[in-house]
Amino acid sequence: MDLCSLIDRNAAFAPDKTAIAFEGKRLSYAAFADRIERTATGLKREFGVGRGDRVAILSLNRPDYLVLLYACARLGAMLVPLNWRLAVAEQLFILTDAGAKVLVLEQAFETILSELAAGTAVIGLDFAPPSGTTFEGLLTHGDGSSQNPHTDLSCPLLIVYTSGTTGRPKGAVLRQEALFWNGVMSQHMHNMTSNDHVLTVLPFFHVGGLNIQTTAALQLGATVTIHARFGPEAALAAIEQERPTLTVMVPTIIQAISEHPAWAATDLSSLKAVTTGSTIVPPHLLERFVARGVPVLQVYGSTETCPIAVYTRLGGDLSRAGSTGLAGLCCEAKVIDQAGNEVPAGTPGEIVVRGPNVFFEYWGNADATRDALHDGWYRTGDIGLRDADGYFWVRDRKKNMIISGGENVYPAEVERVLLEHPDVIECAVIGRPDPRWDEVPIAYVIRRSVCRLEADELRAHAQAQLARYKVPRDIVFVADMPRTALGKVQHFLLKQLDAQTRAQGEAS
Repeated sequence: MDLCSLIDRNAAFAPDKTAIAFEGKRLSYAAFADRIERTATGLKREFGVGRGDRVAILSLNRPDYLVLLYACARLGAMLVPLNWRLAVAEQLFILTDAGAKVLVLEQAFETILSELAAGTAVIGLDFAPPSGTTFEGLLTHGDGSSQNPHTDLSCPLLIVYTSGTTGRPKGAVLRQEALFWNGVMSQHMHNMTSNDHVLTVLPFFHVGGLNIQTTAALQLGATVTIHARFGPEAALAAIEQERPTLTVMVPTIIQAISEHPAWAATDLSSLKAVTTGSTIVPPHLLERFVARGVPVLQVYGSTETCPIAVYTRLGGDLSRAGSTGLAGLCCEAKVIDQAGNEVPAGTPGEIVVRGPNVFFEYWGNADATRDALHDGWYRTGDIGLRDADGYFWVRDRKKNMIISGGENVYPAEVERVLLEHPDVIECAVIGRPDPRWDEVPIAYVIRRSVCRLEADELRAHAQAQLARYKVPRDIVFVADMPRTALGKVQHFLLKQLDAQTRAQGEAS
């Protein structure tokens, strides 16, 4: 049995039921299963894709994104989702690091194809690439069997790259079984049944958009409506017209939805819950849905946990303000001290998670894997606490990670790029609170004393190599920064200094 078998069985039980709705078109479970089979066979026959091979995809959300995921599951291959918000240099690093055998590309990104595709076979999702084939053409080669021996739930299926705390992204490898058990926990969390209808507006290159509800729903035989990308007006219209029962929204999306002119008049009565997470969620945002009679569930996890690890449950206790819930049905979570010992209830420490949903390894990075996994426990790097009843609260991010508009930004990654400028001696990147994006990255920079480096020039340097949301919103030139006794910059003190400076500026 592989993960794709669940799609096959749903197609047998309810062949005509809608699996995926997209831009006015509907794909039944029978058609979904057939398209997966023909895609898998085409990949195998035309490109020799088999167990362990990597297939990358650069695309907005669309049904064939999910077709490709399950085709890889059938073959024992691995899908490598590329974040379309990244700079070309970042995408190229991921393609090279993963050793992708095939790149599947949407026409919207055709202009960067020549920069990405050197030495990699190309499949055009909705266009004919200069060299390569179209996705529809691939399906014509889908006669025969896609079955590969020894393909089962133990096979790795996803390599999802996370921004690196040491300056380079790391590819978290998730096995098929991780998606299976993550799906079981999602179904438990949401009281999900095959009668549910999920609206997905988060991008599939994130495990949040892919796995919190989408794959869980498809593996259960429910219906999923997907949007190519989020837009508040389109999302509100879909809620009213398509009548979904479940959706996932990060805080920035909740803010955009609830501040849209159509918010007050939109009928939300079909929603039995909205799920949120990715950061510490401001209570006033939750209240906007609760005031409209829609319960808000919270989920905590990361790419490395597929991502569901801790959650509040529909019908469960939602009264503990700020709590992200209990450890999931199929995994364990606890809070430990620096020595790795579990701490008493109410004591802050690092949150660690263990279970079949936890990633297998960082691709090609044994050192990082050893640092993250200890006796099967994944060390999240997040600081939190657990009460006597087992409910978790997330307090801080140990790794200094910045979450801007639902996107993870690691200071070390941005600092590495800034330091490549010849006039930068040293720099430190922190998150500054922002009313729209939750946080935005800010850079403190020590420059060469004899140079004339200006903020605009340094920002342009960063824009050439980083996604827009990672580029520092403000660059502050300083003579020195707060440090430890060993000379290491203390980011938390720098954040305090930044807050004080802004407060003084507002007061004056």
